[in-house]
Amino acid sequence: MPTLPCPSADSTAPPPVDDRVIVVPADPTWAVRYRIEAQLLRVVLSELDPGVEHIGSTAVPGLAAKPVIDLLIGVPGLERFAPYAHRLLAYGYEYVADQERNVPDRRFFKRVVAGVRTHHLHVVQRDGLLWQRYLGFRDALRADPALAQRYAQLKLALAERHPDDREAYTAGKTSFVECVLAARCGGGAPRMLTALAA
Repeated sequence: MPTLPCPSADSTAPPPVDDRVIVVPADPTWAVRYRIEAQLLRVVLSELDPGVEHIGSTAVPGLAAKPVIDLLIGVPGLERFAPYAHRLLAYGYEYVADQERNVPDRRFFKRVVAGVRTHHLHVVQRDGLLWQRYLGFRDALRADPALAQRYAQLKLALAERHPDDREAYTAGKTSFVECVLAARCGGGAPRMLTALAA
């Protein structure tokens, strides 16, 4: 598979990234931010005819979340995507290669503005298992306000317990995410999908 691009070296060091775990009340502008970014990504990757979906907690109306917009990008295959990945760098995205250790069938990008994460991209095979599971978790929360409220309570408790440890915060959500997906999707092998749930 072709190697994906690394961020280009710059003579000016960017500001340090504020990676504290901060969960905030739902914000109606999250949906607007998603729509703007989705339109851009459909143009940038137009040759791949990508599916673009809003996922993570910012995609669930009324749900408290870390204020990072997660977008699921469905492509015909990761090998087909690789030659186009460099285009995302021009729009402020950074490829995070070490995320492949957790989810090898996903390419993960983040955008950081003035030291603050603003967007995450999760590039997967369209209609594949990861595509279905990301959307399955989102749709389960959208369809069940009580379930979404339980998830919000869990996230707030984890953010309080692990304000400076994103990995611990994410790991703390794993059993909840897997339980929801097992009930909705009829089981299947566990996958590390909690990174999607901002």
